[in-house]
Amino acid sequence: MLETCGLFVFKHSSFPKFEHCFEFRISNFEFRMSPPMNSSAPFVSIIIPVLNEAELIEAFLRKLRCLGANLEIIVVDGGSSDGTWSLAEPLADRLIAARRGRASQMNAGAEIARGEVLWFLHADLKAPRNSIAQITAALADANVVGGCFRLRYPRPESIYRVSDTLGNLGVKLFGFALGDHGIFCRRSAFLRAYGYPLVPILEDAELYRRISRFGSMVQVREAIVSDPRTFERCGRYRTTAVYFLILLLYVFGVPITWLNGIYRRFHKSAGPKSIVPENLPSRAAIPEM
Repeated sequence: MLETCGLFVFKHSSFPKFEHCFEFRISNFEFRMSPPMNSSAPFVSIIIPVLNEAELIEAFLRKLRCLGANLEIIVVDGGSSDGTWSLAEPLADRLIAARRGRASQMNAGAEIARGEVLWFLHADLKAPRNSIAQITAALADANVVGGCFRLRYPRPESIYRVSDTLGNLGVKLFGFALGDHGIFCRRSAFLRAYGYPLVPILEDAELYRRISRFGSMVQVREAIVSDPRTFERCGRYRTTAVYFLILLLYVFGVPITWLNGIYRRFHKSAGPKSIVPENLPSRAAIPEM
């Protein structure tokens, strides 16, 4: 059970050790001191849609806790059946259930967010330690309404450098970002854009383009590291080729419903281990609050 007391976080632990983020353990208690809150910095709400992320969620949320004190962590579960809920509960500031689908889940998280800034993250991303400072610096310009990070995959193979480059060029040349870019925006701009559209894929790209109508968008220098699990599961070269085709057709205005057909056929042909995220409402079981 996690209990907060001022800027300290107490949590039972059985092994004394020292860790990063001003964190240390004495006896059976864990103490974590967050950096002093900067009253001039905007309050950031980190919104994380999850579905069966038990393998990643605990370590992911602990690392987010090291990013600073001027933030809140909101986890939105779309009906996990692997224990994600119980693992996230002691580490999140808010944990809620929503209809399955990233768009629906992120909209639900934004609805209860207290922050002036909304930052949308997937559980398989690794954010840089100075993320909040980067976001704050970007939004110091009143004309900037949002932005994203650069994308990087942690593997050395050249195909991942191709994927990095294509993903980052999409932001610079065509004005859209994907979920792996770690999109952030002012809450006011998110509301003016009416939140995430309930489309089956590319909801992040659509939101990014909508928000850009209300001001400037920036891509900060720091990179978010994305887990290449989809590439490894479905085939590196094949995944890169299909995703590039989908994004290219998207740039040329092909309807998302058509692109979703390509996306689904690809994942279906990749085998039973391939997971197709659903952004449309479903009857998935939702844990009781």
